[in-house]
Amino acid sequence: MLNASMIYTSCNDVSAEVDKTVKPRSWQRGQKGSEPRYFVTFANYVVVHGFEHATKSKSEAWKDHKAVLKQFLTDFTSETSMSLALYTVLHKPIRDHIEQYILLLTKLQEVLKEGSEKTVVTSAIKEYVKLQSFISQVLDEACFTKSLWKSLGYKFTDMLCVPERRLLEDSKNLPISASTNRSDRILLFDDVLVLIQGNSFQSFDLKLVWVDENCREKSAPGMYGLRIITPEETFFLFAKDPQMKAVWQWKLNQAVRQALNGKRDFPLWGKTGEGTEPPSCRFFTYVFRLEGKFKSASYEGEWHWGKPHGKGTLKWRDGRNHVGDFKEGLEHGFGICLVPRQSEDRYDCYKCHWYEGKMRGYGICEYGNDMVYKGYFKDNVRQGFGILEKFSAEHPFKYTGQWENDKKNGYGVWEDKDRGERYIGTWLDDHKHGQGIVVTQSGVCYQRTFHADKMVGSGILLLEDDSVYEGNFTEDLTFVGKGKLSFANGFVLEGTFTNKSGQGLQMHGTLNTSNEQLDDRITKAQLGLEEFPVEKRWKGIYDQFLEFIHSGCKEETEESFTGFHIQTSKELRKSQEYLFCQRGTEDVSWKIEDILEDLVQHQGLESLQSYLEKALKSSLHPLGKLLKALAIAFQATYSGIGANRHLLTMAQEEVKYYAKKIWEFYQGLLHLALEQKGQLPAKCMDGDTSDQKACNVVLPLILPCFYPELFMLYMLYHEREDDLYCQGIMDLSLFPDIKLLEFLDVQKHLWPLKDLTLTTNQRQSLIKDKCFLSATECLQKLITTVDPREKLVILQKTYEEIESTVSRVVDKDYKLPMDDLLPLLMYVVSRAKIQHLGAEIHLIRDLMEPTNRGGLYDFLLTALESCYEHIRRIRLHQRENCHVTHSS
Repeated sequence: MLNASMIYTSCNDVSAEVDKTVKPRSWQRGQKGSEPRYFVTFANYVVVHGFEHATKSKSEAWKDHKAVLKQFLTDFTSETSMSLALYTVLHKPIRDHIEQYILLLTKLQEVLKEGSEKTVVTSAIKEYVKLQSFISQVLDEACFTKSLWKSLGYKFTDMLCVPERRLLEDSKNLPISASTNRSDRILLFDDVLVLIQGNSFQSFDLKLVWVDENCREKSAPGMYGLRIITPEETFFLFAKDPQMKAVWQWKLNQAVRQALNGKRDFPLWGKTGEGTEPPSCRFFTYVFRLEGKFKSASYEGEWHWGKPHGKGTLKWRDGRNHVGDFKEGLEHGFGICLVPRQSEDRYDCYKCHWYEGKMRGYGICEYGNDMVYKGYFKDNVRQGFGILEKFSAEHPFKYTGQWENDKKNGYGVWEDKDRGERYIGTWLDDHKHGQGIVVTQSGVCYQRTFHADKMVGSGILLLEDDSVYEGNFTEDLTFVGKGKLSFANGFVLEGTFTNKSGQGLQMHGTLNTSNEQLDDRITKAQLGLEEFPVEKRWKGIYDQFLEFIHSGCKEETEESFTGFHIQTSKELRKSQEYLFCQRGTEDVSWKIEDILEDLVQHQGLESLQSYLEKALKSSLHPLGKLLKALAIAFQATYSGIGANRHLLTMAQEEVKYYAKKIWEFYQGLLHLALEQKGQLPAKCMDGDTSDQKACNVVLPLILPCFYPELFMLYMLYHEREDDLYCQGIMDLSLFPDIKLLEFLDVQKHLWPLKDLTLTTNQRQSLIKDKCFLSATECLQKLITTVDPREKLVILQKTYEEIESTVSRVVDKDYKLPMDDLLPLLMYVVSRAKIQHLGAEIHLIRDLMEPTNRGGLYDFLLTALESCYEHIRRIRLHQRENCHVTHSS
C-alpha cells in the first residue's frame, strides 16, 4: 500500500519529469521540433502507411512473433491484422499508463487539503491531461491525413505526401469553396494551403498567406467570404454560413501563426496566450514565378499583406540584385541595384532613390566602363541636373549640366581633359547644339554656333595676345573665308583667308595700320550674356528644390530631392558617395519639422541673418545643399580651364542670380511654414525689394563659396591695368617718406613728422614706411576678407585712421576735404602695396549693396579708384617718356 506522503513525493518527481518530457526547453522557447518526439515520430510513420508496408514486406517474420504480441494485447485474436497489432502495441500501453497516473493523481488531489501540496498535484494533473489531449490529437491528425492520402490519386500523393505534413481541414468535411472555377477541393495542411482542380493543384506556403475577413466580394447571395492574399495571387474562399466562415478563418489563422512560429501549439488546438491573429508584417524568402519584372527573382526581406514592404533584397538569375527599401511590392525609398553588363565581367551600380518601382530623385551610378553619374533620375533615366565623369586614362571627360530622357539636353559644361578645353553652352540629344563657348588651356576662347557637334556659321575668336578674329574658322582654329583680324596694337586685317596645303595661311584683303587702340568692347569682350540668359542656366538644380517645396517638404521626399542623408546603417554609409556635401557629425540637427519651425521664429533681420548663415553652411539643410550644388556648377564652369577673363560678366551675374534664387527658396519655405501653422504669409514684396534683400542679406553669406573662381576672373580681366599699377607702386616705393609726400603734393602742415623722435637733419633722410603706418596697415586688411561690405568698412577705417593722424598733427579735429584726402590716400595706397587693387575695387563696385551707392562708402571707393588710376597714369606717363627718349 502507498501512503499519501509517498504518492506526493512521486507526484513531484513525475511532474518534474513531465515538464522535461512534455515541455523541454526548446519547446518553451517556441522553437521547431518541441512536441513530445515519440508520438510525433510514431504519427509520421502512421501517415505514410508505415505499419502496413512493414508487416506486408515481412509477413512471415511477424507470424513468428505473435506470441510476444499476445503478451501486450489482451484482445489479440488470430483475425487481428499484424499492422493493427503493431499500431496498437506501440502506443496503447503508454496511453493507458498516462490515464492511470491521471486517476491516481485525481484521487490524491481529493484527499489533500488546500495548500502547496495540493497545488503541485493539481499542476501535475493539468500537465498529464494536456499530454493525453496532445496524444489523441496527434493520432487523430495522423489518421485523418492517412485517410486523405488513400483517397487522393498517386499524382497528388507523390507530390504532396510528406511524413511531417498534417491535414488540418478538408473542404469535403467542412464545406467551403474558392473563387468561381478556381478549385474542386481545398485542403489546409499545417504548412501549406492546397487548391485542387481536376488533375492539377496549387499550393501556397502558409508563411506567406494572409487571411482578410473584411471581404465584401460574394459569389452569390447568402455566401460569406474570406480573402486569401499570397505574394503573387489573391483569391476568395466562400462559406454558406457565418459559423463555417468563422471556423475556417480561425483554423487558417492558427495554421499560419504556428507555421510562422515554427512550432505547433501544445495541445495542438489549445489556448496558447499568443492570440489567433498572425502578424501582418513578416520576414521570409520567396521566389517569384509569374510573369512580371520580378519573375524568377528571389526576394528575402520584410513583407506586409502579401507584398515586399520594408527592407529587402531581390536577386535575379542573370546576376541583377537590388538591396533597399520596398513599399507595397515595389522598390520605394533608397536602394542599391547591381546590373551586370553584357559580355563584360563588370556591373553598373545604382545608388539611388526609388519611387513606385522606378528611379526618381537624387542618385549615384557607378558604371562598369569607369564612368560615374551623380545627379537626378526620373522614371529610371537621368533627368534634371547631373554630373557624368569618366576617370579612366583613355579619353577622360566631365559633363556638368542638364539631362532629359537619359541624354544631355539643355545648358551644360563639357570638359575634355585630353584636348585641354571646355565647352559651355547648349546641348541636344547628347550633341553640342546651339550657341556655345569653347575655352582652351592655352587661353584661346571662341564663341560659335554648333549643329550636332559641328561648328556652323561665323563666330568670334579671342586670342591670348588680345587679338580678335571675327569670321569663320575650323576646329583647329585656322581662319577660312571672310574675316576680320584685329591686333592688340590697333592694326586691322580684313579680307578673305585661305589655307592651302604646303602654302600656309594666305589672305587677300586690306591692312589698316592707323595704329588706333582696339575698342574696349572687343579687347574685353564678355561672352555668353545674350546667348545664355542667367535665368536659363542650371534650371535642373532649381527645379528639384521647387518640386521639394511644392511637395510640402515631406521628410520622406527630402533625400530624393536634395541628396542623401546620413544612414543609420553602417554598411549603407560605407557604400554611398555624396555629391552635395562631405558628411560628418553636425552640431545642429536639421530635421524638416525643425527647419520650418525655426523659419517662423527667425524673421527679424539680425535673427534671420544668423539663421541663414548656419543654414547655408549646413550639409543637411535644404538651402545649404542648394548652395553646395550651385558651387559645384560654378566651379565646373569657371575654374581651371574656364578661368578666362572673357567670362567675368557671365560669372558675376550668375553669383548675383544665385543670391536671388536662394532668397526666393527661403521665402517659399517660410510661406509653407506659416501655412502649416495656420498663419497668413506676409504680402509678397515687389521685385526691387526682393532683389535688394537678396543682395543685402544673402549675397555676403554665399560669396565665400564662389570667391576663389570669381576673384581669379577679376584678376585676369584687370591684369594689364594691375601690372601698370604695380609697376607704379614699385616706382613710388623707391621714394623716402618726405620725398613721396612732396611728390604727391601733400600739404606740409599735414605731415606727421613730429610723431617721429628724430632731429631736423634726420628728418631729411627718413626711414621709409613710417608715416601713416596705422592707416597703411588697416588698408592692407582689404585682402583678408571676401565680403564687399567688410572691404568697405576697412576702407572707412583707413580714412578714419588718416583723419585721426592728421588731427593729431594739427592738434585739433580736422575733416579732410577731397583736395587733402586724395594725396594722403594715395600715399597710404602706395605704402600698402596691394597687388591686385584694380580687381578688388571692381569686385567691390560690382557687388556692393545698392543702398551704399551715393553715400560715404561710394565716396571713399571713388577716392580709392582715383588713387589707383593716378598711380597707373604715373607709370604710363613714365613709360611714354622713356619711349620718346629712346626714339630720340
